[in-house]
Amino acid sequence: MKPLDLNLLRLLVALDSTRHLGRAAESLQMSQSGFSTALSRLRKQLGDELFVRAGSGMRPTPRAVTLAETARVMLDQVDKDVLGSGAFDLENSETSFRVSMPDSAESLFMPVLMAHLAEHAPRTSVDIVSPIVLPLHERLASGDIDLAIGYFPALEKDAYFRQSLFSHTYACIVRRGHPVVAKGMSRAAYQELGHAVLALPARSTILLEAALERHRIRRRVVLSTPNLLSLPHTIARTDLIATVPLPAAFDFARSGEFEVLPLPFNPPSVTIYQYWHRRTQGEPSCQWLRAQIMTLFNWRSDPFAKQRIALYGTRATGQSLRPDQDR
Repeated sequence: MKPLDLNLLRLLVALDSTRHLGRAAESLQMSQSGFSTALSRLRKQLGDELFVRAGSGMRPTPRAVTLAETARVMLDQVDKDVLGSGAFDLENSETSFRVSMPDSAESLFMPVLMAHLAEHAPRTSVDIVSPIVLPLHERLASGDIDLAIGYFPALEKDAYFRQSLFSHTYACIVRRGHPVVAKGMSRAAYQELGHAVLALPARSTILLEAALERHRIRRRVVLSTPNLLSLPHTIARTDLIATVPLPAAFDFARSGEFEVLPLPFNPPSVTIYQYWHRRTQGEPSCQWLRAQIMTLFNWRSDPFAKQRIALYGTRATGQSLRPDQDR
């Protein structure tokens, strides 16, 4: 058998990661016709179809699954030991980190992270990518995204790693001077008042809905919006109330226009993780970034722990994900 071209191994890994011919070609900066020609060479040399069409994508054969795993290990070793320096150059690196997180996380993480990067890795930059633009797992697998921060159960698969940072829960925001502030947010008031709700395709939102159903609480929804950052303007000028992540509630309250109230039921506890694909597990720059995030945001330095205790005391919240579930 002829020696196997290293570039063909990269082709194999790209197609296994994306399961799509066009996206795999794009990830390697190849034309689709050039990619198809190279795939034909690889099929002929290995004597296996490797990938077969399945709907609009490609499905690996059993041999391709095994070969892709071996190819990843080999390429990671080559990139690390042969092509890479083995260390992240803090002073001179112009790396652009591609990070995906929801709006609510961005307002919490980015001011702290950017100040840290300016001091310790001044030539780096960060590109924020919305988690609802294209499948998140594909973008991590293809290398289009280095890291995802939030609560994404769909990423809890063998190809991905996760590390818990801290947990948050939910709280209610109302305009300053709202009548409910003096009376207290009772169960009856929560159901009678008009709600502005976040209509987001997020798993944490599903946890909140499940908690409401469990406690048999029905909200009178007056406004539904997918935009977290537009809510404060509406709440500040109406008698509507909104249930939002606790960090966002206290972030909004800093303007002086809002009051933060506890929910009249045990709200769910949502663990925030950082997620990455195995392809970046050994990448020095990505390893460094993950270490910085873990140092800045963790269970011990949770910036909203005091506010959570002030609202709910030390009583346990609802469904919780523990830090020892990391992998």
